[in-house]
Amino acid sequence: MPAERLEMRRVREILRYRFEQGLGHKSIAVRVGAAPSTVRETLRRAAIAELSWPLSDGVSDAVLEAALYKAAGTKTGHRRSPEPDWAHVHRELKRKHMTLQILWDEYISRYPDGYRYSRYCDLYRGWAMKLPVTMRQDHAAGDKLFVDYAGDTVTVVVDRRSGKTRQAHLFVAVLGASSLSYAQARWSETLPDWIECHILALEFFGGAPALLVPDNAKVAIIKACHFDPQVNRTYCGMAAHYGSAVLPTRPRRPRDKERTSRCTLLEWLSDN
Repeated sequence: MPAERLEMRRVREILRYRFEQGLGHKSIAVRVGAAPSTVRETLRRAAIAELSWPLSDGVSDAVLEAALYKAAGTKTGHRRSPEPDWAHVHRELKRKHMTLQILWDEYISRYPDGYRYSRYCDLYRGWAMKLPVTMRQDHAAGDKLFVDYAGDTVTVVVDRRSGKTRQAHLFVAVLGASSLSYAQARWSETLPDWIECHILALEFFGGAPALLVPDNAKVAIIKACHFDPQVNRTYCGMAAHYGSAVLPTRPRRPRDKERTSRCTLLEWLSDN
């Protein structure tokens, strides 16, 4: 904790007790009503400012304060670097495939003497910590199954001899409570593929949840709405067959399906 800044009247008394009477820090502290560490810091600043006692008549309180505390608020050896626009960085991170590494590369190419990558990340996280927080979601066992297709297709080799490849769509299902995950690649995102993936996922989990929570994909949700979404009739029938119900996520609320997004990222990392 930094030492308190004293009134200039008490600073003058400290200088007088020290240089006229030769008192120690503790004795001076008792007489001026300050902590010994404050007295020690005041004398150290006076030595740096090359102040002598008695002070000349031209040294007013303002001049004395400026001499003692002219370096206050600065850190020794602190490198002043251009500050990034953290609000812009935060918006850019919401874009697909955007990372802090990419944004830092752009920043350092513009400001070669700017923050290093680790410091850049620390400063951004510190800024993001001040943003409004969101409520934590607690999931009961067997309550919700989050389902979605991954944002990008995956490349599948269909002929090793010719090297022919084909793009596949990755279906992901994640239990809310345990995060137990199921993933399967399909050639398309049609309704039959969607229904079959659900059936295989429920067989893998060995049961059906109370709620199926899909994203607002056209194959499952005909019309996305916060209050009255229109769910595909075939999808509703499949859910009813297993004793479940369909509860779509809210439109433009990616945190509602964070489980599937995290699972998709882990699947991609494990394959690469």
